[in-house]
Amino acid sequence: MTATVVLVHGAFADAASWSGVIADLQEHGVPVVAPPNPLRGLAADAAYIASVVNQIDGPVVLAGHSYGGAVITVAGTDEKVKGLVYVAAYALEEGESLAELQGRFPEPLLGRNLKQSTYPLEGGEPAVEFTIAQEAFPEVFAADVPREVTQVLAVAQRPLAAAAFTEAASVAAWKDTPSWALVATGDQAINPDVQRFGARRAGASVVEVEGASHAVAVSRPKEVAALIREAVQAASA
Repeated sequence: MTATVVLVHGAFADAASWSGVIADLQEHGVPVVAPPNPLRGLAADAAYIASVVNQIDGPVVLAGHSYGGAVITVAGTDEKVKGLVYVAAYALEEGESLAELQGRFPEPLLGRNLKQSTYPLEGGEPAVEFTIAQEAFPEVFAADVPREVTQVLAVAQRPLAAAAFTEAASVAAWKDTPSWALVATGDQAINPDVQRFGARRAGASVVEVEGASHAVAVSRPKEVAALIREAVQAASA
């Protein structure tokens, strides 16, 4: 039975960022789902994605981009998850947060170009969330994507709750599940060395896409899809 791919987008994006990858997977007969990632906090987001996985029949491969990598690390403990694919993503250790992992490496351009805002919480004070400053978005997120596309992406980006940066992973699914990782060497949102470190620690099979921006799923969808299909083939064997 062919494994179903669940594509988990990261911060400052939505499921449409997987469009080119989805098209490639569908062309190759791979069943695929691209749910919305709530972006409200690691435990809550992972619980949501785990609920999606739970409702799928048969084996599953989870693919996470950016912060979505942290989400699949926590959500991927279901026994039906047969593979994890990290796409320019964080692969956290149990008890580790995004801020802790990134803090061990030089800060990328993202850190200096975040715009803070707030959103309401029922029965409490407003919470903080972040987007990328629109004028910096092309360079930080999608330097190898046509300018007219990045201008749309900058407007459509979805914010990440500040709490997600400091919330520790409750588990690391890669300890018990085979993993693959794609490193975007031109990434200005997550230091490529952060991606390499997490992939190496997870024992992932790694490919590097030279010069690719953080938006590698948009700019280089066939290379991203090829790695995911490799994981699907292994999971479906």
